[in-house]
Amino acid sequence: MFKKVFGVTSTSYSINFTKILKCSSYSRESIEVHSTTKKCIGQPTHYTHPQLLKANEITPMITVKEYQSRRAKLLENISQFCSRKKQVQDFMVIIPSASKKYMSDKIPYVFRQNTEFLYLTGCQEPDSCLVLIKSGYDQFTSVLFVQGKDAHSELWDGPRVCPSTVNEYFGVDQGLPMKELENYLQLNCKTKKDLHLWYDLLSPVQLNVHNAMQNMLKHNKNFLDSPKVFIDQLRLIKSSAEIELMRKSCLIASEAITTTIENSFPGINEHEINAKVDYECRMRGAQYLAYPPVVAGGSRANIIHYITNNQVVGENEMVLMDAGCEYHGYSSDITRTWPIEGRFTKEQEELYEVVLQTQKEVIGLCTNLPPLDSLFDSMCKILGKKLQELGLIPKSLSGTSLLKASYRFCPHHVSHYLGMDVHDTPSITRNIPTRPGMIVTVEPGIYVQDNNEMVPKEYRGIGIRIEDDILITANGPEVLTSSCPKEITDILEISSKKN
Repeated sequence: MFKKVFGVTSTSYSINFTKILKCSSYSRESIEVHSTTKKCIGQPTHYTHPQLLKANEITPMITVKEYQSRRAKLLENISQFCSRKKQVQDFMVIIPSASKKYMSDKIPYVFRQNTEFLYLTGCQEPDSCLVLIKSGYDQFTSVLFVQGKDAHSELWDGPRVCPSTVNEYFGVDQGLPMKELENYLQLNCKTKKDLHLWYDLLSPVQLNVHNAMQNMLKHNKNFLDSPKVFIDQLRLIKSSAEIELMRKSCLIASEAITTTIENSFPGINEHEINAKVDYECRMRGAQYLAYPPVVAGGSRANIIHYITNNQVVGENEMVLMDAGCEYHGYSSDITRTWPIEGRFTKEQEELYEVVLQTQKEVIGLCTNLPPLDSLFDSMCKILGKKLQELGLIPKSLSGTSLLKASYRFCPHHVSHYLGMDVHDTPSITRNIPTRPGMIVTVEPGIYVQDNNEMVPKEYRGIGIRIEDDILITANGPEVLTSSCPKEITDILEISSKKN
């Protein structure tokens, strides 16, 4: 168990707190009013959104205790790493929030929180920072720095949380204003000469925090490492609450895509399909799409990340749509391909069946808890053999030659980790065995370019991908997106409906 103590001396902290109370923004009166009336803090709380959050939840389905457990586990893992490496035991972890970004003067983009910060705090405040300190054997404190109350800024941008109440809302030990951050870091480094710093210096998230860290490192010779891999290791295995959020995200996207397929027709513009899936996701409770969707008609499906979405879908063409939504911080990622007229050509159906059967076989392999890279190798073998049966790859090829030929038809990996981010936990290699609690995609495809003279012309210009989101369990894979149709009979049934 960790003992909660402050990361600064009691004298220095009392001076800082006195300074804070003297500021008009943090007067005793404003603190008391906030505590009694449970003011809005700029994000949903149980007091403002009881229909969304229970009393013990910071974000939907995620409790204060779970967030505290995540922070404690992070410090425990870093501490064990330091012990194995015989490094100093005193360390400080600095995790900044995201900043608002602007498309033009005073016009912001939609704010999306840094998911590392969100995972550890549940706080949606921009320009904030979490500092975790471990001192000695069992001394641990968490400090959340926030911008604080400001009447003028709140008039334009909405309410903020007060530093004196962040412990009430987010379960941290201390709350301090962001303007105190640099002094706080400097003081800890001066009083603990061998303090090990954990901060991602190579991928700055917030300029204010990054500048403070650079200034501190100029005057202090502390060890510095990135905590990213430790955070990703925690995020890789989903809790029961996270799995439920992922199920909901996948259900919303599945239903939205099904409705979008039903409402597509020859002559529709790709941007209309884009708008439809966006609308259907939001109407079911998603905050926004998880990424710019691919809506590719005809041969444009052979552009893997086609997001221009501005062409008309013609007769006899298929649509490849790769779309997902974000539901309270958790992302889905689905791809479906369907004929715009409600019927496949012979060649389209043959290739679709190859992709579908390949995907089913690869999903089945997840029972054995293989690494994702192993799934990719298996996909290339399965896809290659099926294309040989179809006559698109010479039957004389085998081994590495067959894998290379297959890769030319599907030049992307078959799987990635999924969670708060679409390409989740990127510091985790794909050559480790999968484990129960992981959520991954399985997404084989076939892409036949217009200029591919190695195949009959009837197959050229066809692009197909089928993608589902898979929960790895001890009892085998669970397809979280199973409600989104992909069988040929189901696809033809819904794509032939014209509302």
